[in-house]
Order: sequence, then structure tokens, then C-alpha cells
Amino acid sequence: MTASPSPNPEQTTKSRTPIFAVIARILMGIAFTVFGLNGFLHFMPEPKTMPPGVGEFMTGLKASGYFLPLLFGTQLLVGILLLLNLFVPLALVLIMPVLVNIILFHVFMQPSGIVPGAVLMALDLYLAWVYRDAYRALLAMRARPA
Repeated sequence: MTASPSPNPEQTTKSRTPIFAVIARILMGIAFTVFGLNGFLHFMPEPKTMPPGVGEFMTGLKASGYFLPLLFGTQLLVGILLLLNLFVPLALVLIMPVLVNIILFHVFMQPSGIVPGAVLMALDLYLAWVYRDAYRALLAMRARPA
């Protein structure tokens, strides 16, 4: 009787990843890569009319000089990390404040456009649940230094 070969850890990990998690990661990766690139390259047309307050809000963000490049750079970085399946738990943490602001922007300023942000938030929360083991140390109430 021969011993069966031990499974390749990489294959075992891949086989345990739910297909929906892979699809969610890739969809989020595409979305944030496209939106991040658009922030730098402006290949999507801007809306002709905006609800009251949105123009002033965007003018304020542009006037800061740093916020929009930070926002679009974060989106681009997260999108690439998700597409390449690198540092996925970190990417999900980095994009969460962006998603919270997208949701709040639409709740308070432009409710009609909330669906894409809500879908991305749902995908992020789902992936955070799938990768929950990676967050256990972060969620320790009393962490001890090494």
C-alpha cells in the first residue's frame, strides 16, 4: 500500500475559493481600475447637468489639490491588486472608506446614482466575509505587540 501524495497547497487553496468570490474580486478589480484610470485620463464623459450642491462639492475637492489624485490613485491601486489577486484583504480595507463616501455622497447629494456604489459595497462586504480569517488579528480587542 502506497501513501497518497500530499495535495499541493496552492491547488487546495484555489479549490476552496468559492467561484462567486473570484467573480466578485474580478468585477471589483475591473470597476476600480477603470474608475481610477478615468480619474487620470478622463476617457468617460462628465455629466452635463448635476444636482444642486454636487458642482460645488466637486469644485472643493479639485481645489484641495491632493484629494482627487489620492482618490483615483487608491482606486487604481486597489483595482490592480484585486485583478492580480495580490494583498486582497488589504485592498478591501483600503477601498472601504472610498465606498462609504460613495454611498454617503449618493444618499445626501445624488440618490439616483446609488446603485453602482451599493453593488460595489455589497461585493466588498461579501469578500471581506470570505477573507474574514485575514482580519482576525486586526479585530482583537487587546492586541499585544510582538
